[in-house]
Amino acid sequence: MYLDSAYIAKYYVNESDSAGVRRLIGQADSLESSTWALAEVHCVFHRHMREGSITPAQCRRLAETFIAHVRSGIWCFTAVSESLLMRTAARMSLAPAEVFLRTGDAVHLTTACEIGATEVWTNDRHMLAAAPFFGLVGRSITQTTHPTG
Repeated sequence: MYLDSAYIAKYYVNESDSAGVRRLIGQADSLESSTWALAEVHCVFHRHMREGSITPAQCRRLAETFIAHVRSGIWCFTAVSESLLMRTAARMSLAPAEVFLRTGDAVHLTTACEIGATEVWTNDRHMLAAAPFFGLVGRSITQTTHPTG
């Protein structure tokens, strides 16, 4: 199961749909993502601290727990290499005008393609909408949408 950074972070922090994401993750055979998530998940933890929903000590504990899970192999990450970034750039150079993606989301979608995933789990509406351009099904716990066309 390929998850973007937001869904990985929801495993650790309490957000409105975290319980559903935790159930989903609990049923997965494998948990795949991009090494891009290493930085992004920590940024989510920091955002929660900045917004006051967690304390600095809680932020540090979440970061330590996440890294311990990474090191133990719970999360299987694919490296962001120069060649992966070149393939991301090539895909984006061919994207129609209606495809709106941030860099990290394009890297996630390319990574999912590279590892042979058929779907990507996220709550990001732009990523869900762009998934078919990458030949993927965009999935969310609140909706199953955007089959490949």
